[in-house]
Amino acid sequence: MDKEVLDRALQEIREYYSSQGMAAKLGFGRRPAVLVIDFQKGITDPSRPAGCNLDREIENTTILLKKARHKDIPVFFFALGGYRESLVDGGLLVKKVPLLQDFKGESEHIEIDERLNLQPGEMVIVKKYASCFFGTSLASTLTVLGIDTVIITGCITSGCIRATANDALQYGFRPIIPRECVGDRARIPHEVNLMDIQARCGDVLPTEQVMDYFDSL
Repeated sequence: MDKEVLDRALQEIREYYSSQGMAAKLGFGRRPAVLVIDFQKGITDPSRPAGCNLDREIENTTILLKKARHKDIPVFFFALGGYRESLVDGGLLVKKVPLLQDFKGESEHIEIDERLNLQPGEMVIVKKYASCFFGTSLASTLTVLGIDTVIITGCITSGCIRATANDALQYGFRPIIPRECVGDRARIPHEVNLMDIQARCGDVLPTEQVMDYFDSL
């Protein structure tokens, strides 16, 4: 689809959503954490069967992480997979998305991309499904830490990013998505889902604005 046509269509939908009373601003809370979702070798390496090019998004996230670490903001990494050989713990997701069948056990596919510079003490949570909250201890861990805002980075926008933003809202955390720090396999689902996240469950903001928020803490 032509870029101008897509942009025009998205703007028309945004205006319609706004007229219907959607897309209100949540704003930042007082205590953030950064979630880095599925920036793992099996997805960020284009040479692998399930891989795609997310170089720009990884670079932007690396810059954001540097600021977060300087401010002692908690960082959580997530990887999709770690399934049993039988794939029984992947349930219907693995049936629906067969490319995940290689994401078993301690496969290299689920290792965090080295470019993110994982630090000692930063938690890596292996999840079986799209949302970082589903079947994990994330919600209780954030609550214990007094977190009220989650800065959501990573991939894929139309899958795990959207699912996590939706669950974050439902658990009472403010979902903030730095636009330049999330990516998808194709532009149309990426843009459409960012628009819909903004309308329904989170604030999609320029990364620079999130960095300014970190500086204000």
